[in-house]
Amino acid sequence: MASGESLPTLTLTQASPRASALFGAMLLSVWLTSGQSHAAPLEAPSATKDYEQKIRPVFAKYCVDCHGDDTPKRDFRIGGLSADMTPPAIRSSWEKLLKHLKAGTMPPKGEPRPAEEELQSIQEWIAAQFVAADAARRAAEGRVVLRRLNRVEYENTVRDLLGVETYLQDLLPPDASAGGFDNVGEALHTSSFLMERYLEAADKALSLAIANGPQPRVIKQRYRIHDERTVKKPSEDVYLVREDDVVSLTSSPWQSLQLNQFYPPDRGQYRFRISASGHQSAGKPVTYRLDAGLMLMTGRTNLVGYFDAPADTPAVTEFIRPLEARNTIRLLPYGLAAAQHVHKAGAKEWKGPGLAVQWIDVEGPLNDTWPPESHRRIFGDLPQKPAPLYNQSQRVEVVSESPLDDAERILRNFTQRAFRRAVTDEDVQPFLELVKAKLAEQRSFESAVRVALSAVMISPEFLFLREVPGPLDDFALASRLSYFLWSTMPDAELLALADQKKLGEPATLRQQVERMIQDSKATAFTENFVSQWLGLREIDATLPSHILYPEFDDMLKASMLRETNLFFEEVLKNDLSLTNFVSSDFAMLNGRLAMHYGIPGVDGWEFRKIPLPPDSHRGGLLTMASVLKVTANGTSTSPVTRGVWVLERILGQRPPNPPDNVSALEPDIRGATTVREQLAKHREIESCASCHAQIDPPGFALESFDVIGGWRENYRTSGNGKPVTVDGRRMPYLSGKPVEPGDVLPDGRRFSNIDDLKALLLADQDQIARALAIKLITYATGAAPDAADQTQIDALVARVRAQNYGFRTLIHEIVQSELFRTK
Repeated sequence: MASGESLPTLTLTQASPRASALFGAMLLSVWLTSGQSHAAPLEAPSATKDYEQKIRPVFAKYCVDCHGDDTPKRDFRIGGLSADMTPPAIRSSWEKLLKHLKAGTMPPKGEPRPAEEELQSIQEWIAAQFVAADAARRAAEGRVVLRRLNRVEYENTVRDLLGVETYLQDLLPPDASAGGFDNVGEALHTSSFLMERYLEAADKALSLAIANGPQPRVIKQRYRIHDERTVKKPSEDVYLVREDDVVSLTSSPWQSLQLNQFYPPDRGQYRFRISASGHQSAGKPVTYRLDAGLMLMTGRTNLVGYFDAPADTPAVTEFIRPLEARNTIRLLPYGLAAAQHVHKAGAKEWKGPGLAVQWIDVEGPLNDTWPPESHRRIFGDLPQKPAPLYNQSQRVEVVSESPLDDAERILRNFTQRAFRRAVTDEDVQPFLELVKAKLAEQRSFESAVRVALSAVMISPEFLFLREVPGPLDDFALASRLSYFLWSTMPDAELLALADQKKLGEPATLRQQVERMIQDSKATAFTENFVSQWLGLREIDATLPSHILYPEFDDMLKASMLRETNLFFEEVLKNDLSLTNFVSSDFAMLNGRLAMHYGIPGVDGWEFRKIPLPPDSHRGGLLTMASVLKVTANGTSTSPVTRGVWVLERILGQRPPNPPDNVSALEPDIRGATTVREQLAKHREIESCASCHAQIDPPGFALESFDVIGGWRENYRTSGNGKPVTVDGRRMPYLSGKPVEPGDVLPDGRRFSNIDDLKALLLADQDQIARALAIKLITYATGAAPDAADQTQIDALVARVRAQNYGFRTLIHEIVQSELFRTK
């Protein structure tokens, strides 16, 4: 898009909503493919002259033998380079070359090398050409490619636009990623198929927002759990039914406490209050899992959360949860005995702990007014009358005595919120024309307005972030800030400041960042940034072997993710040094995770900040169970996978891809050989040695942690090793060869374990800050920084360094930077 060019408006005809959507998709496709300007080739005469006279002769002397046009090593051809760095393939080749030159791996050791001054001159020339190419492209297009909302942002935006909780992500195809994030513009493509799904999602959301019937009957009832009709009871003797409660004595999934008499006929928000306590739990709380859903064998259930019931004395847990019609809830205690053991002894004779549930209160659907707030956001106080085509039912529709005047008011208000900016008559008119056309077809007022609302929700102004090259205006800045920290549209305060042209003032911007970080919607920043930065969305990609890791369970997995998110928020909200992400003296733990880490004195599900013992080997992200699980498969760990993770996610160094002709290592879970022994042979291959010298060391340090993040001195095996007994029980796995976590970094510094490695990484805190800043800028703006941005990033890191590398300080510096405030 050229500077000052606005997004195109869809031309809306008297066609059906779906035809209008497809027509809009066609226009959008044309616009996306032809409306973007492209930078002209940047092969300036001076650059070409320098390349031909100073750079190419060096390559011919030192590089052609290995990287000439005939069978080049690593498929890298020197002859494919040119002074024009605009084409992506050529740019990528130059980037690979510069990385190797900086690392000193090209030319390789033992081969003739240019003088160091000559190598430095080549690096400076390449970097200068990068800056020139990026600056020229940015002047024409801006730094950030036009980007649409991803699935998460779309669902959140519809929620806040309409005021309804609805699940729309499953209707949309998965988003692609670039630079590690799924909100980067260059990866977010658009198609006619996607536009069809957007129309379907808009129809679904509007149907939920608009009330076309009487207010649902409110259920307000207390269910006594000792009543035989209230909960589903198994044939096994695993429940202790008493006068005031029912005690569940097992954690077997088939014996959960299910609320049988509660199957609401209407979807909506429901308030639950559960009175429960621990039974025979030796003064410790009993944790239980709570699910909501259809509760059929093939039905989908969703985890509401884990809760603690205190020992002996009942306590009430209260929460509000959206439920679909005919859904209910169930409770499952955690960590109790298997059903067969309780049944054998008999519930009355069982001496182990249990969960006592006295009653469950249910109230809902919760609506303060009717029609509900979501309906009033659109139609205000316009009256409703029985729908003419549904005179035998209770269906009602909104009516108007001044349909065009009311439609214009509705659409002006709606488009202003949907487009996230002030709107003009020209913005509203196409949608108003659509209402006129539908009314001319004898459609009802509500039906005509709904067609226009759907059209608004599939328009480019809604689906895309409106940014033009140069400094962002206040409305674009409001959207960028809101989608950065909330993953949703700006709220009324942000839009009001934008309308007053005050948001761009540094003090105002800082105040808003502080407000937004403290808002509950900032959990979206934690969940979406952290899950992609650290790769935690892959937590379910593998299932640990039940033979090698029988202690793994759903609560441990949930605790892993919760620990990481809470740790991130603790560092952010208290402006702690971002070096805590590498090494910290505290952790956010609950009882399950503390037991997994071998840290005593922590019970229950609730998390708290725990000082770490000096010999815990924990602290920071690298040793969190969530990270250690997603960097392993279900049976074994790999120093290569974990080493790459450390380089990319923590240090900001992307190692080259492995050669195509080198096969991956196959783990030996029988324990005959260790992964270090396998990698030693692997590193004897010349094309692998230089990269593995960088990748393997941090991975070896993390070998002290197993597939699920537990500390180990020896590998677990299934074939060669010694028997293992835990708490008097023989384990199904064996203790294999000892772990050897020590190694040497490429610069010659040695370490013997993970604690040593953390100390070595912290020797260059600027590198850690720079790597995290680049990740945050990529996520915040929808585009990774390029060579032209390095000076700004260096200055940003320097300012953060002066503030003890405070993490919240880093967020503020990014938001105040030119990188954030320009397209």
